[in-house]
Amino acid sequence: MATRTDPLTLEVVELIGAVVARYHEEYDRAAAEHSLTGAQARVLGLLSLEPLPMRKIALRLKCEPSNVTGIIDRLETRELVERRPDPADRRIKLAAATEKGRRTARELRDALDFAREPLAGLSDAERALLRDLLRRMLGEAD
Repeated sequence: MATRTDPLTLEVVELIGAVVARYHEEYDRAAAEHSLTGAQARVLGLLSLEPLPMRKIALRLKCEPSNVTGIIDRLETRELVERRPDPADRRIKLAAATEKGRRTARELRDALDFAREPLAGLSDAERALLRDLLRRMLGEAD
Protein backbone atom coordinates (compact mmCIF):
# COMPACT_ATOMS: atom_id res chain seq x y z
CA MET A 1 0.00 0.00 0.00
CA ALA A 2 1.43 3.37 -1.02
CA THR A 3 1.98 6.04 1.62
CA ARG A 4 -0.21 9.09 1.09
CA THR A 5 1.70 12.34 1.43
CA ASP A 6 -0.74 14.70 -0.22
CA PRO A 7 -1.43 17.97 1.67
CA LEU A 8 -4.88 16.88 2.88
CA THR A 9 -3.58 13.61 4.34
CA LEU A 10 -0.72 15.46 6.04
CA GLU A 11 -3.14 18.00 7.52
CA VAL A 12 -5.42 15.24 8.85
CA VAL A 13 -2.44 13.46 10.43
CA GLU A 14 -1.34 16.72 12.10
CA LEU A 15 -4.87 17.33 13.41
CA ILE A 16 -5.09 13.80 14.83
CA GLY A 17 -1.74 14.38 16.53
CA ALA A 18 -2.98 17.66 18.02
CA VAL A 19 -6.14 15.98 19.37
CA VAL A 20 -4.10 13.15 20.93
CA ALA A 21 -1.63 15.60 22.49
CA ARG A 22 -4.42 17.74 23.94
CA TYR A 23 -6.19 14.65 25.30
CA HIS A 24 -3.00 13.46 27.05
CA GLU A 25 -2.29 16.93 28.48
CA GLU A 26 -5.77 17.18 29.94
CA TYR A 27 -5.74 13.58 31.17
CA ASP A 28 -2.37 14.08 32.88
CA ARG A 29 -3.61 17.31 34.47
CA ALA A 30 -6.76 15.59 35.77
CA ALA A 31 -4.68 12.67 37.03
CA ALA A 32 -2.31 15.02 38.88
CA GLU A 33 -5.27 16.54 40.71
CA HIS A 34 -5.82 13.06 42.18
CA SER A 35 -2.07 12.57 42.79
CA LEU A 36 -1.93 9.96 40.04
CA THR A 37 0.36 9.62 37.06
CA GLY A 38 -1.20 9.50 33.62
CA ALA A 39 -0.45 5.76 33.40
CA GLN A 40 -2.07 5.10 36.78
CA ALA A 41 -5.16 7.06 35.71
CA ARG A 42 -5.40 5.13 32.42
CA VAL A 43 -5.16 1.78 34.23
CA LEU A 44 -7.78 2.91 36.74
CA GLY A 45 -10.03 3.98 33.85
CA LEU A 46 -9.72 0.54 32.24
CA LEU A 47 -10.40 -1.26 35.51
CA SER A 48 -13.43 0.89 36.26
CA LEU A 49 -15.07 -0.76 33.23
CA GLU A 50 -14.17 -4.37 34.09
CA PRO A 51 -11.64 -6.41 36.06
CA LEU A 52 -8.70 -7.48 33.90
CA PRO A 53 -5.65 -9.73 34.17
CA MET A 54 -2.32 -7.88 34.15
CA ARG A 55 -1.45 -9.34 30.76
CA LYS A 56 -4.53 -7.76 29.13
CA ILE A 57 -3.84 -4.41 30.78
CA ALA A 58 -0.31 -4.49 29.38
CA LEU A 59 -1.62 -5.32 25.89
CA ARG A 60 -4.15 -2.48 25.96
CA LEU A 61 -1.58 0.03 27.20
CA LYS A 62 1.11 -1.40 24.91
CA CYS A 63 3.63 -1.75 27.73
CA GLU A 64 5.49 -4.46 29.62
CA PRO A 65 3.57 -6.53 32.18
CA SER A 66 6.21 -5.64 34.80
CA ASN A 67 5.25 -1.96 34.39
CA VAL A 68 1.61 -2.85 34.98
CA THR A 69 2.51 -4.76 38.15
CA GLY A 70 4.17 -1.63 39.57
CA ILE A 71 1.19 0.54 38.62
CA ILE A 72 -1.26 -1.93 40.20
CA ASP A 73 0.91 -2.11 43.35
CA ARG A 74 0.73 1.69 43.76
CA LEU A 75 -3.01 1.83 43.05
CA GLU A 76 -3.60 -1.03 45.48
CA THR A 77 -1.66 0.81 48.21
CA ARG A 78 -4.08 3.73 47.76
CA GLU A 79 -7.06 1.32 47.91
CA LEU A 80 -8.12 2.22 44.36
CA VAL A 81 -7.73 -1.34 43.03
CA GLU A 82 -7.59 -4.84 44.42
CA ARG A 83 -6.34 -8.16 43.17
CA ARG A 84 -8.76 -11.07 43.13
CA PRO A 85 -8.82 -14.58 41.65
CA ASP A 86 -10.41 -14.99 38.22
CA PRO A 87 -13.64 -16.96 38.75
CA ALA A 88 -13.01 -18.80 35.45
CA ASP A 89 -9.41 -19.76 36.34
CA ARG A 90 -8.31 -19.30 39.94
CA ARG A 91 -4.63 -19.45 38.90
CA ILE A 92 -5.09 -16.03 37.24
CA LYS A 93 -5.30 -12.86 39.31
CA LEU A 94 -7.53 -10.04 38.12
CA ALA A 95 -7.02 -6.40 38.96
CA ALA A 96 -10.33 -4.71 39.77
CA ALA A 97 -11.27 -1.18 40.74
CA THR A 98 -12.63 -0.75 44.24
CA GLU A 99 -15.61 1.52 44.88
CA LYS A 100 -13.14 4.31 45.69
CA GLY A 101 -11.31 3.55 42.43
CA ARG A 102 -14.51 3.63 40.37
CA ARG A 103 -15.46 6.96 41.94
CA THR A 104 -12.00 8.38 41.18
CA ALA A 105 -12.16 7.10 37.58
CA ARG A 106 -15.59 8.75 37.18
CA GLU A 107 -14.18 12.05 38.50
CA LEU A 108 -11.27 11.76 36.04
CA ARG A 109 -13.64 11.18 33.11
CA ASP A 110 -15.81 14.10 34.20
CA ALA A 111 -12.75 16.38 34.24
CA LEU A 112 -11.97 15.76 30.55
CA ASP A 113 -13.73 18.73 28.98
CA PHE A 114 -11.66 19.58 25.90
CA ALA A 115 -13.58 17.37 23.44
CA ARG A 116 -16.97 17.37 25.15
CA GLU A 117 -18.02 20.89 24.14
CA PRO A 118 -16.83 20.72 20.53
CA LEU A 119 -18.47 17.30 20.14
CA ALA A 120 -21.71 18.68 21.58
CA GLY A 121 -21.69 21.18 18.68
CA LEU A 122 -21.89 18.32 16.18
CA SER A 123 -25.16 16.66 15.24
CA ASP A 124 -25.81 13.04 16.18
CA ALA A 125 -25.17 12.09 12.56
CA GLU A 126 -21.82 13.95 12.50
CA ARG A 127 -20.70 12.33 15.78
CA ALA A 128 -21.72 8.90 14.44
CA LEU A 129 -19.81 9.55 11.21
CA LEU A 130 -16.72 10.67 13.15
CA ARG A 131 -16.95 7.56 15.36
CA ASP A 132 -17.31 5.29 12.34
CA LEU A 133 -14.39 6.91 10.52
CA LEU A 134 -12.15 6.60 13.60
CA ARG A 135 -13.13 2.95 14.01
CA ARG A 136 -12.36 2.37 10.33
CA MET A 137 -8.95 4.02 10.71
CA LEU A 138 -8.25 1.69 13.65
CA GLY A 139 -9.38 -1.37 11.68
CA GLU A 140 -12.40 -1.86 13.92
CA ALA A 141 -15.09 -1.23 11.30
CA ASP A 142 -18.05 -3.61 11.29
